[in-house]
Amino acid sequence: MSVVDQSEAVDLFAPSRRRSRVVEWQDPKPAARAAAAMSGLEVMHALRDGRMPPPPLARLIGFRMAEVGPGRIVMELDPEQSLENTVGLLHGAVAAALLDTAMGCAISTHLPAGQTSVTLDLKLTYLRPLTVRSGLIRAEGKVVKLGRQTSYTEGFVHDGDGKLAVHATATFSMIGGPASRKALEK
Repeated sequence: MSVVDQSEAVDLFAPSRRRSRVVEWQDPKPAARAAAAMSGLEVMHALRDGRMPPPPLARLIGFRMAEVGPGRIVMELDPEQSLENTVGLLHGAVAAALLDTAMGCAISTHLPAGQTSVTLDLKLTYLRPLTVRSGLIRAEGKVVKLGRQTSYTEGFVHDGDGKLAVHATATFSMIGGPASRKALEK
């Protein structure tokens, strides 16, 4: 009996197999305007402390900022079934989103008001699978080198047992801030 034949024996679309999840978020534009007047570290503290709403993607995936320090951010995620792929593992994009966010936010902790960064490249190495049973997942982003035009970061995802599941490096382009304003004035 082939896999298709076995699938036909079970109604994969039965109402009893359906799941739903409601996601709510705040319009990000007012928060972005408020953040533009704050240093990156102030913004990260406001996000962590709930004084500023998280970005819509954080609400969609379900991660939150847990720790904030100069050059270091930790995000946390309680994994759940809606993040799984068809083989029962958390989709690799979950770790990618966690790490991209944690590493970009780590850079932000060093930036003045009006400056931010954007990802140029992101390289991930998956060392062990993550599942709903992995426990609390923690993604840590650290600044390796902060530059005027380009910055470098490193990131780690650990499962609930503290085992390293994903390692990442990323390069970010710096945008906005004093250097950009001077270039525009010329």
